[in-house]
Amino acid sequence: MDTRGTIASIFGAPRALIGMIHLGALPGSPGGRLRMDAILETALAEGALYAEAGFNGLMIENMHDRPYMKGAVGPETVAAMAAVGRQIRCEIPLPLGVQVLAGGNREAIAVAHACGAAFIRVEGFVFAHVADEGLIESSAGELLRYRRAIGAETVRVFADIKKKHSSHALTADVELVETARAAEFFLADGVIVTGSSTGRETDPAEVKAVSDVVAIPTLVGSGVTPDNLMRFAGADGFIVGSAVKEEGVWSNPVDPMRVDAVASAFRDLVRAR
Repeated sequence: MDTRGTIASIFGAPRALIGMIHLGALPGSPGGRLRMDAILETALAEGALYAEAGFNGLMIENMHDRPYMKGAVGPETVAAMAAVGRQIRCEIPLPLGVQVLAGGNREAIAVAHACGAAFIRVEGFVFAHVADEGLIESSAGELLRYRRAIGAETVRVFADIKKKHSSHALTADVELVETARAAEFFLADGVIVTGSSTGRETDPAEVKAVSDVVAIPTLVGSGVTPDNLMRFAGADGFIVGSAVKEEGVWSNPVDPMRVDAVASAFRDLVRAR
């Protein structure tokens, strides 16, 4: 439970609904065919839809850049995401988050610092797991020292625990709540609980269990829909992507009606609390 008021300090409310902007494939990625102005135009349009519906924040992510690099990306990706993020910050008055796949956590800090984003989402913060890209190891010590070195300490770090799209056989003897405690001990600003893959529903019992043992925010990072949102009463924040896309598929365009439906369900949850 967010007893430190981190969510309120970022979003101006005790709970936050965060809309994911999956940027078009960026220059240098295998699918990168669009000009930057076209990528930016789509990102701004999606951000405006979230803002108009009453979302509390936005995130940008390079999810169309598959297959992902492991643990680092090139300067072309950092530059592109910083440019898009800066324009979003100039035009849409919502706090912005950044995630750089896969495990490009230092790059995410750099992008956030350059464009004025408020937070980043990271993977591989504590312990280790085997992802699609290979072995991802703990980055907390290096990442937080880098954050301090570049003067980006106002950028909050929300860390995935037992991350989706991954095997956790290496840490099968470490429970989810213990992973959350470790992330808190290693100075994460929040933890993110997910389902097994993008769009898959997160287990509400796991969200509650984590929220009950940490003093930092617990966010739901996958599978949130208008139908199940009320089940996550223990969560402090919700990162929503697939549910607001046409047919509920992450790679499709944003559907304004789905955006409104999620926002309406979130307002119902806030009123019911």
